[in-house]
Amino acid sequence: MSKLLLNLRMVPEDEADDVRGFLDDHRIEYYEIEPSRWGISFGGIWVKHDADIPQAKRLMAEYQARRRDAAREAHDAARRDGTAETFGDIARREPLRVALTALAIVVLLGLMALLPYYLMRR
Repeated sequence: MSKLLLNLRMVPEDEADDVRGFLDDHRIEYYEIEPSRWGISFGGIWVKHDADIPQAKRLMAEYQARRRDAAREAHDAARRDGTAETFGDIARREPLRVALTALAIVVLLGLMALLPYYLMRR
């Protein structure tokens, strides 16, 4: 029975290509379901044979650990260089979005603070 190895929701194309590559390199048979036209299904990479699932999961775990470590190193390097994105960068680039988000937070906190008072008055 086939088993889902990777849900392609919000997966960068280079990561999906890497997964296809290591499955091909280890001769693990798989098939891919394309995302639906209306976004109901995001697609996925499925391992065909039950016998290959443990090896595919092990390879996937190793790949994700390497990718995680590389992303952390890149982020740390960007922080050291001063090129990492900060809240100030986002606020300068998208001031309306930041202001509306802050306003929504304040409104929700206000409603939460008033809710017990309203419920007790009933």
